[in-house]
Amino acid sequence: MAKIAFILLCHKDPDAIIQQAEQLTAVGDFIAIHFDARAPIEAFQKIQSALADNPNVAFAKKRIKCGWGEWSLVQATLYAVEAAVDAFPRATHFYMVSGDCMAIKSAKYAHKFLDDNDVDYVESFDYFESEWIKTGLKEERLIYRHFFNERTQKRRFYWSFWFQRKFGITREVPADMQVMIGSQWWVLRRRTIEWIIDFTKKRKDVMRFFRTTWIPDETFFQTLVRHLVPGNEIRTRTMTFLMFTDYGMPVTFYNDHYDLLLSQDSLFARKISPEAKELKERLGVLYASERDDFKISNEGRSLFKFLSGRGRIGRRFATRFWETETSLGRERELLIIACKKWHVAKRLTASIRQHTDVPVIDYIFNEEETELPDLGGIQSTIGKRTRHRRALMRMLFDYYETNKLVICLDTASLDLMQDFFADRSTTKLLEIECGLTDEYLAGHARRVGLAGDQTSDETLAQLLPTIRYDVLFESDRIRDAGFSHHTVIKESHSPQENAPAIAQFLGVDDETARQLAETPYLFVD
Repeated sequence: MAKIAFILLCHKDPDAIIQQAEQLTAVGDFIAIHFDARAPIEAFQKIQSALADNPNVAFAKKRIKCGWGEWSLVQATLYAVEAAVDAFPRATHFYMVSGDCMAIKSAKYAHKFLDDNDVDYVESFDYFESEWIKTGLKEERLIYRHFFNERTQKRRFYWSFWFQRKFGITREVPADMQVMIGSQWWVLRRRTIEWIIDFTKKRKDVMRFFRTTWIPDETFFQTLVRHLVPGNEIRTRTMTFLMFTDYGMPVTFYNDHYDLLLSQDSLFARKISPEAKELKERLGVLYASERDDFKISNEGRSLFKFLSGRGRIGRRFATRFWETETSLGRERELLIIACKKWHVAKRLTASIRQHTDVPVIDYIFNEEETELPDLGGIQSTIGKRTRHRRALMRMLFDYYETNKLVICLDTASLDLMQDFFADRSTTKLLEIECGLTDEYLAGHARRVGLAGDQTSDETLAQLLPTIRYDVLFESDRIRDAGFSHHTVIKESHSPQENAPAIAQFLGVDDETARQLAETPYLFVD
């Protein structure tokens, strides 16, 4: 009978990872885990400790920092695969999953299905002939070398791209390879996995090529399987049920999707909402059951297309984020830092990134140059961001795969604060109260166009009282709005006095809050 070694790449929520590993191994299957090195070491140690006595669990021999679109995702997968091959000689199949995946069939059904079908399951469409890539770069992913992460090093990524394009610095695809593309959620037989590992050791030229290919997790395994395995032993599909909206964002499944998921012609599904606790519990029980009477109707994608195509604002089988002027999601927390001195807020957000795993976006509705992921154009201008504010925030929650997100707003953006506080989600506000020296106010007047470089000192002296009153008035308006979950830190307070407000705002422990309150030069102009 088939024995599955699950290859799990994950980066958060150690409790959910532990539960997932215990559920999948309880019926005799195996799992090899790579936990992103960007995540806190305490989280990884918690997973290791909880699963230490489980002989069906292995860990990648090396943890690396992973980034979307980078080779690191493929390398992490290879590390986990190699660990699984060594640790589980009885494994017949290797199944790639993420922390958001869950079984939608029983283990009994899955094992019989794999026994009855001696093939590899991997999407592998011709890179150039297929329409798998809908928009954006296509040939450029391959012919240019990509050394930087497009999401975290956007300027370097595109500078490097345009430099190579301008000077015609291209490269050839390895001559004997037909590049394929498809979903990274594959199921491969042991023989295929062993062939791939052997190939990676022998073909250094191919490895060099893919290391600087953009988004190689969509091409590496897809290409190698097609290169190594006879075509009649490959099914060009994934056994993981997943759907994408017209905007390229994955559809998330909730408690009311249980029956829909079970009827799909797949063994697993992605993405299960972290808040869908009832769904997770039911699917966990299902995997351990003896049930094999699944009625496959496979209508999920067509039903989703039908309902969302008619703009239905629904609660069942409809899109979950692109709902114009509707909720961000009842389970989500939007954390707003309001500060007139942008550099002060940015120092604090830099510290939040360093000490927590909460995604942070600086002045998204105030600063045009704020770095944002490509969300189909909605993020391109401040005007678009503001008009579609809730849709934008919903997409960002989904993009970062989080239920907690920090943004910065200028204290003048009271209308945005009121709108977000009116949402069904939980919204918290941390106001940073800074000292307002004449020197700072003069600089502020120049930045907003109230004064120029040639404005006389006499004119500035007349302006400063009005500007000072205007800034203080903004703060008074925020407090008069009576927002719940409104906390304040002040430049005039010590770090020890500011730490409780930060802890309450972020929901972090006292030690982390103290470290954030002690951010070096936080209030320095």
